[in-house]
Amino acid sequence: MKIFYFHQYFTTPDGATGTRSYEFAKYLVEHGHDVTVICGSSEILKSGLSGEFREGKREGYVDGIRIMELDIAYPFRAGLVKRGLVFFRYAVRSISIALKGDYDLIFASSTPLTAALPGIAARLLRRKPFVFEVRDLWPELPREAGIVRNPIILKAMDLLEWISYRSANFCIGLSPGIVKGIVRRGVDPSRVVMIPNGCDLDLFTPDKTGAKRPEAAAEGDFLAVFSGAHGILNGLNAVLDAAAELHRRGRIDIKLLFIGDGKLKPELVHRAQTEKLKNCIFLDSVPKSELVNLHKGADIGMMILSNVPAFYYGTSPNKFFDYISSGLPVVNNYPGWLSDLIQENNCGIAVPPENPKAFADALEYLAGNRKMLHQMGKNARSLAEQMFDREKLAQNFLDVLESQMDDKPELMVQK
Repeated sequence: MKIFYFHQYFTTPDGATGTRSYEFAKYLVEHGHDVTVICGSSEILKSGLSGEFREGKREGYVDGIRIMELDIAYPFRAGLVKRGLVFFRYAVRSISIALKGDYDLIFASSTPLTAALPGIAARLLRRKPFVFEVRDLWPELPREAGIVRNPIILKAMDLLEWISYRSANFCIGLSPGIVKGIVRRGVDPSRVVMIPNGCDLDLFTPDKTGAKRPEAAAEGDFLAVFSGAHGILNGLNAVLDAAAELHRRGRIDIKLLFIGDGKLKPELVHRAQTEKLKNCIFLDSVPKSELVNLHKGADIGMMILSNVPAFYYGTSPNKFFDYISSGLPVVNNYPGWLSDLIQENNCGIAVPPENPKAFADALEYLAGNRKMLHQMGKNARSLAEQMFDREKLAQNFLDVLESQMDDKPELMVQK
């Protein structure tokens, strides 16, 4: 089967963000399928290709995957308008590729929601099977978070969401809330499945060999790590609030490590410097190979998001799965399905949102109970192995795609 795989944020493990698309594409290739990934570019995304772009793209093979990297760079620190234009450019180029290319099936992965457009075009105009992966609920998230307020834009996004879900032969949601959100739009539940982000169990391990800590963290310090985007929706000011509370208590031995980049990173660094928060450490984005060793040097992972109800059951953050693969207990600051998992499996502590004292209490408690911390770490790794093994999830993904070549229902766009 020839598969066109559209994901604007595709990266290999040499990049500094999630590698779900790379792992799944490689799994498809290993099982005999011809896969072409169509992606954008960025400083922190590494397609595995090098050399100059020609006619707006460069092509080649990486681990058996054919890569078509478009010369459309995503600016992680840009504003909404500039990012929207980048999404639009990628969608237009992708539609052209979908209408002209030789393939049997299209798979598209959001975000952004515009990633669905090549699949919609192929389904409508070429009658090709289209499978859509939904990583976030749009426009619910930007509406609830207040990022997008223009009613015309919200209405357009709402319409695109409806068309995307109803045009696809099959939808994959990454969390329970995403699956429910798709079904709410009128999609037959039999055409939707949950395949969450997974754990790279061979890459992230509890083994401390090669563990690395930043110079600002002394050997005896308790180190809590956050690895991921530093954007508006990540809510990292809540961590700085907890850092300020710990500082007031004199607990500068509890260090908070921030790894990554994003629009708000300069603001966060400036705040920490202005308030003289000596317990905050900031590092740039790093490839996964280096992140592995930084996780090994940490004591816990921090799962942080803004207090937006759509996040509670509607997100599946890569960082959580990397933490538990590494055998790191997790402190989580918002309710929902991940909070439930943490409490049910005793692999960390869930604290109320927007409560810096509770956050600081949790960090102090864990820092003072190392034996219990060790058991929580073992529980975290066990959860990773039992429920989120990437290999098993990749097989579920393969089953969905293969099933669509024998099952091509009529286009589901009627109300």
